[in-house]
Amino acid sequence: AALPGPKPADWVQAPLDPAVRAVLVGFDEHFSYAKLCQALRYLLRGGPECLLVGTNRDHRLPLEGGAGIPGTGCLVKAVETAAQREAFIVGKPNRFMFDCVAGEFQLEPARTVMVGDRLDTDILMGNDCGLTTLLTLTGVTALDEVRGHQDSGCPARHSLVPDFYVDSIADLLPLLGE
Repeated sequence: AALPGPKPADWVQAPLDPAVRAVLVGFDEHFSYAKLCQALRYLLRGGPECLLVGTNRDHRLPLEGGAGIPGTGCLVKAVETAAQREAFIVGKPNRFMFDCVAGEFQLEPARTVMVGDRLDTDILMGNDCGLTTLLTLTGVTALDEVRGHQDSGCPARHSLVPDFYVDSIADLLPLLGE
């Protein structure tokens, strides 16, 4: 979406679809100021009745070699800041996603393992949902960070501690044949 003119007064003149009742913020490599303006306009027009939904709050996506790119959480935060309201997050660590999957497939939390590479999303959701948690050290989390949470004495930080960890998801492959 392009801005409909050179001046801010022009930007608020673009037509809005009357059927829109929600703004969804997900990963978007083409996120722009124009899209941010449109999101804000829909949220202001609809007020609290117009939902603001985010897919996740991951602030950075790790790449090989220690590099990273901004995650969806950066885009969610931009829309939240402009709208001065908080998004409902449907992805991790919110249990909404797990409740949907568990209801569809009749999962038993006590017999389910959450495997992930982030403490603040994967492991937190797993612990909040009563799952066994397994951290892979191939993402953004280092074992020293886990130990810091474990030794902190803070209940909120303890919710970020996994039950188990492996260096790589590949370490689990031999176990899958059993």
